[in-house]
Amino acid sequence: MKTEHDIQNEIRLGLAEKGIMCFRANVGRVKMKDGRWFDTGLPKGHADLYGFRPDGQVFYIEVKSETGRVRPDQINFLETMRKNGALAGIARSVEDAMKIING
Repeated sequence: MKTEHDIQNEIRLGLAEKGIMCFRANVGRVKMKDGRWFDTGLPKGHADLYGFRPDGQVFYIEVKSETGRVRPDQINFLETMRKNGALAGIARSVEDAMKIING
C-alpha cells in the first residue's frame, strides 16, 4: 500500500505535468533547545497541498492513504475553504486530485 507521502509526490508530479501550480504545506511543531515549542503558524487542519489552476482558481487538497482517516480539524479547514470560493477536498490518488481541481 502506498504511503500518504508517496501519494502526495505522485499528485505533485501529475499536476506539474499539466502545468498546475501546487505547493506542499509543511506543518508541525518543534521543541526548541530552551524547551519552548515552535509552531509553523499554519491553521490547524491546513491541507497538505494547495495551489491554483492556470485560470487562477485556488485549490486545497488533503492527501490520505487508502486507509487514512480525516481529522475533524481537516474537514473544518476544507469546508471553510469551500465556503470562501476555493476548490477543496480529500485525495487518495492523482485522479481524485484532478476531480477536485476540475471542480
